[in-house]
Amino acid sequence: MEQTIESDSKSFTLNYIDWKTPSNNSFHVVAEFSVERARSTETVRPDIVLFVNGIPFSVIECKSPKVDVEQAVSQNIRNQGDDYIPRLFTFVQQVMAVNKNAAQYATAGTPKKFWGVWKEQGKEQEDKDIDIDKAVNTALSDDVKSQLFSGEFSTARNFFDELEAEGKRLVTEQDKSIYSLCRPERLLDLVYRFTLFDGGIKKVARYQQYFVIKATIARIKKLGSSSQSAEGSSSRQGGVIWHTQGSGKSLTMVMLTRAMALDPQLINPRIILVTDRDDLDKQLGNTFAACGLSRERATSGRNLVKHLKDKVGLITTLIHKFEKGWVAEKFVDESQDIFVLVDESHRTNFGSLAARMRQMLPNACFLGFTGTPLLKKEKNNFAKFGGLIEPHYTIKQAVADEAVLPLLYEGRHVEMEQNQSAIDLWFERHTADLSKEQKADLKKKYARAEMLNKADQVIYMRAFDISEHFRANWQGTGFKAQLVAPGKSAALKYQKFLQEIGTVTTEVVISSPDTREGHEEVDEGPTDDVGKFWEKMMKRFGSEDEYTKQVINQFKHGDDPEILIVVDKLLTGFDAPRNTVLYLCRTLREHTLLQAIARVNRLYEGKEFGYIVDYASVLGELDEALTMYEAFEGFDEDDLAGTLTSINEEVFKLPQRYSDLWDLFKEVKNSKDEEAYEVLLADNELREEFYECLSAFSKSLGIALSSEQFIMNSDENKLKKYKDDLKRFQNLKAAVKLRYAEAIDYRDYEPKIKKLLDTHIQANEVTQLNEPVNIFDEKMFNMVKEDQGVYQTKTTASKADTIAHATKRSISENMDEDPVFYEKFSKLIQEAIDDFKARRISDLEYLNRVIDIRNKVATKQHDDVPENIRENDEACAYFGLVKPQIEKIAMLYDMDEDQIDTIASETSLAIQRIIDVHWKVDFWDDSDIQKTAMNDIDDYLYDEVKEQHGVALSLEQMDEIIEKTMQVAKHRRHH
Repeated sequence: MEQTIESDSKSFTLNYIDWKTPSNNSFHVVAEFSVERARSTETVRPDIVLFVNGIPFSVIECKSPKVDVEQAVSQNIRNQGDDYIPRLFTFVQQVMAVNKNAAQYATAGTPKKFWGVWKEQGKEQEDKDIDIDKAVNTALSDDVKSQLFSGEFSTARNFFDELEAEGKRLVTEQDKSIYSLCRPERLLDLVYRFTLFDGGIKKVARYQQYFVIKATIARIKKLGSSSQSAEGSSSRQGGVIWHTQGSGKSLTMVMLTRAMALDPQLINPRIILVTDRDDLDKQLGNTFAACGLSRERATSGRNLVKHLKDKVGLITTLIHKFEKGWVAEKFVDESQDIFVLVDESHRTNFGSLAARMRQMLPNACFLGFTGTPLLKKEKNNFAKFGGLIEPHYTIKQAVADEAVLPLLYEGRHVEMEQNQSAIDLWFERHTADLSKEQKADLKKKYARAEMLNKADQVIYMRAFDISEHFRANWQGTGFKAQLVAPGKSAALKYQKFLQEIGTVTTEVVISSPDTREGHEEVDEGPTDDVGKFWEKMMKRFGSEDEYTKQVINQFKHGDDPEILIVVDKLLTGFDAPRNTVLYLCRTLREHTLLQAIARVNRLYEGKEFGYIVDYASVLGELDEALTMYEAFEGFDEDDLAGTLTSINEEVFKLPQRYSDLWDLFKEVKNSKDEEAYEVLLADNELREEFYECLSAFSKSLGIALSSEQFIMNSDENKLKKYKDDLKRFQNLKAAVKLRYAEAIDYRDYEPKIKKLLDTHIQANEVTQLNEPVNIFDEKMFNMVKEDQGVYQTKTTASKADTIAHATKRSISENMDEDPVFYEKFSKLIQEAIDDFKARRISDLEYLNRVIDIRNKVATKQHDDVPENIRENDEACAYFGLVKPQIEKIAMLYDMDEDQIDTIASETSLAIQRIIDVHWKVDFWDDSDIQKTAMNDIDDYLYDEVKEQHGVALSLEQMDEIIEKTMQVAKHRRHH
């Protein structure tokens, strides 16, 4: 900020926040903070807003314990939308959603699926619990209570006084989360050191990132205590950070780098990021760049040495460049302020390459990062290296926090020597939902395997099974799959056979072939399939980088390919959230297997699990502890907890969910009486419970029908019963949604449920879920009345319910356009529904009454307004707001009904004229023109109503008329 006094200009740095000393700032809390909506005179009131020096820092939405915290998340996200109060969130750093028993937090702009939970970790956790208990149980002074419980909150004081008088209360999850995230020093710390932009998207640390970075910073400040260096060395103590894959390891590295740079006790830290693969080097570098941290990439050994000599602040390099740099220059940098961050340190930290790195940087602090558990044999090495930096973060914790998805495992085996009866059974079970032509085509493709040699038969049969599994369970859902082949040649064969079968689309991503292989004569191109494929890809894309980048981009964002075939490439460091199924056709072990299966555990809309389908018998049927298998025998059992779940565990839930669904209808005496089911579901809460149970049953059935073991081992009649009842309950759902005029339920369009219905139930067997009846559509309305279309088989009561609830819904949707008119008919329609439920009227009387109400609502019959405005719908809406205000004071002036109507109708027409005069296309975006119109209405109410008619409205009455008529005008004229 520049300031000039008597021609003397000086610049000053103005700090809006004192980050270093939180107590120097002013902190305020405002409940029900009123903010005017964009392009509107209406206001939105977030429950709690926290201010730091007058700047809104945090917005908290609060809900009752009976209401899921997800609703508070949704409301917070809605308020950030363009039509609500987006300008408030320009400043807001943190958003929270709480009820007594749960809390979630995020930054402004965060999608729902990325909101997180907070859990305190570290040694001071017990102390914090004591602090929270003390805070919630400390009595407030009378002065504070008087300030706090004032205005509209005054009625709450008695409750809190009584609560306080009862003695201490227990600490809730809400208390813990607010204390952890909103106490001044923590809030400022999170915003200053742990909030960043990643590719323009604001992100805040998850609790495991926050605490491990805090622990790491405290650790590296200690000089001369490293167990990895010789005695007397001045290096700092390093260590290993183990945070499971998918939990934000790259961002942890970015945040740690930033925390080092901001720490006043670490003077000019220099950071080197080390990986062992070129694609990971680029990926990590891109992450840092996206977060606004510029880095220099070591392009060679000499280039690495140059960056070290130039004391570059942030370098990324491949580990082998240390060896090349040493051979070139024998350079040693003895600085103790070098921090080496090693990605996937279980691979890169040991051996001659790592030894050369330590030789060149003898006093550096080495910090390893791994996303997989440590092998037993590695733990000793890591102890020498500096030990594990706590807290670590396991797959079990990440799944519990919903930071990643649980993985379902299924071992599948393709029998090569099948007898004919086994083949017939397979086709009978797997093609039950296909047409005759589709079955014949499938058998023809199946028979193709007999023409191949034994080795290729295995690949073909697996490709056939993969094709059918993906078609039946995933195709068309938007989810993708990855196939891991045992080698490059096999990868191409999988693609060839999948293309022959023709059901799914594929691409292959492999690294370049060894150019020493596949040549028979000098200057001849590669003769093997891999070489030819590679030449084709290079012609198509130009370079290996471009080939990999474009195929990955298509897989991540396009419809095709549906299945990506890989060998080693893209088994690690590859993040595609749509990737849902991993088909394992090769044996993997230890870290490689753990990294491969984590490709499908990322969060994505509508995705509830990642699926591992194992054709290589890596874990067989997964009926033992994971460490019983050779692939994982080197790990500790506790470290692997929660890694994989047998698909059978989800399948076992199916009978209970089926039973839960039927239990809702125990009261129905005749199981064939569809009307009884529909009437029972008139209760809103029971209907919602029905939808939840049906959704749970559908999901379990979908998972079960993707399991080979379930399909082949289940009783055929039981399978048919499950499918028939799914169809029946889906039809019931469609019927009651129509009958009770409910909006489309987006659970019906969850990819897996939609796929289940599309695959296993014929299209003509399920009533399509339609939008509710539109009472203003005469054609649709007549279909209900005259028993046409889906209404042919409906009872009189069902038709009456359909019309009543459709009318009720329309009234609710249009209420803001004419509150008085619609409120009147809302009461009439509810009275009709209540009278029928109480059996005070017959089915036919119910139908006739709701038809009459519907007709009046649909035709907007204003029977109770003056003749001069009866055909003017907008003026009628204003009339309904003005008349009650005049009636309040009519007795003072001895006015009769006609006089009241005359003044109210003239005023309504005047308000309409004033808005018309000022109306323009962007009226609701122009606050000045709105204020002018409001002033003119105010003048009319004062000058005309008071001066001409002698009726003196109070200022409060005039303000209420202006506010409400402008709100109605906005809803009527918004478009």
